Amino acid sequence: MIESEKLENKNLIEKSVTHLEATGFEHIKADMEGYETPKSYTRKGHDSKITPDIVAIKNGRKYFFDISLKSKKPRLLKTKWLFLDTISRMKSDRFRIITTKGHYKFTEDMLEDINLANKQPIKL
Repeated sequence: MIESEKLENKNLIEKSVTHLEATGFEHIKADMEGYETPKSYTRKGHDSKITPDIVAIKNGRKYFFDISLKSKKPRLLKTKWLFLDTISRMKSDRFRIITTKGHYKFTEDMLEDINLANKQPIKL
């Protein structure tokens, strides 16, 4: 999810964190009260920052999670997903997308557009 949408959808981040805790993830970092904020990456030559929505560890492996919602700026979202996927591959980590009812088709189309169709979104 892009920065402008995070304020509107805090309940979805809380629901995602609860789901991840229930499935065995530890050391969760999220952009919400009571949790440490995940590390941000700055794009070279731009003022924009890329921050994963949630970062967690399971079985000693780091996972980056991004929440997928219908967006007015799909290009920005695609850039973020490609960057997070690349970073996770470089460090042998994992990148997953979390989506919810009503946003699943949008998420599938976006993943197909950027050749990440092999990613199966987590449905909440």
